[in-house]
Amino acid sequence: MNNDFACFILSHGRANNVKTLSTLKTVGYTGKIYIIIDNKDESANEYYKKYGKSVITFDKLNISNRFDTADTFDDMRTIVYARNACFDIAENLNLKYFLELDDDYCDLEYRYIKGNKLMTIQVKNADQVFQRMINLLEDTNALTVAFAQGGDFIGGADSKNYAKGIMRKTMNTFFCKTSNRFWFVGRINEDVNTYVTLGMRGKLLLSTSRCNIVQTTTQKNKGGMSDVYLDTGTYLKSFYTVMMAPSCVTIREMGDNHKRLHHHIRWDNCVPMILDESVKKR
Repeated sequence: MNNDFACFILSHGRANNVKTLSTLKTVGYTGKIYIIIDNKDESANEYYKKYGKSVITFDKLNISNRFDTADTFDDMRTIVYARNACFDIAENLNLKYFLELDDDYCDLEYRYIKGNKLMTIQVKNADQVFQRMINLLEDTNALTVAFAQGGDFIGGADSKNYAKGIMRKTMNTFFCKTSNRFWFVGRINEDVNTYVTLGMRGKLLLSTSRCNIVQTTTQKNKGGMSDVYLDTGTYLKSFYTVMMAPSCVTIREMGDNHKRLHHHIRWDNCVPMILDESVKKR
């Protein structure tokens, strides 16, 4: 990878379980890696002992005063603070681009159709894939671009998201340009809050359906934001986005055996659309 790019792994309380670090090496990434922690992490010494100069600490209270958390709670056990701090960190490191990653990724996969099935194969050339994502970021003038998630492919080969190729959403992985700053908003559900509110203003935040990240189930991975989700469930989480965009976001029940509430976005009401040339007045 070019010297002006780095991967930021955002972590808290998991010094001995930063799965993403080994995953990056497995999928062929050879560039810079930094582990980002906050100054309220009681396990900070363990991070420094294990990863040394690769660890960067940011001031959580300082960054909290610079964006809208959308509530008045004192609980700061969420990732939004680290997400926003990464722009300052990248600037201090003289990076042109960076990639924000959670610390619990198990794999990075290509998606492709073979016959009537949607298949996966592990990425082995991550440097090239990451460069392509940076090219996508520049070519589209998007604020950020991301990989898909497994849940985006419900329906397999008939998945509408796979057919689209590009989706107007970004979650978990964020390729960013340091000079093109934006702010994640909302203490919880920050990724959805951000791509909805910025998308409503005509900004582009895009995911590709040709690659997806694989991560550990949130409730089974101790530390990080798991405790917050266990405390509040998806009910409170989803309502942050409803509060920010009631004109296009609602709550629906999802799941088969284990049902839960989840946000639902009416995209026709959410983001500006480009009309087909056929409807142009002559």
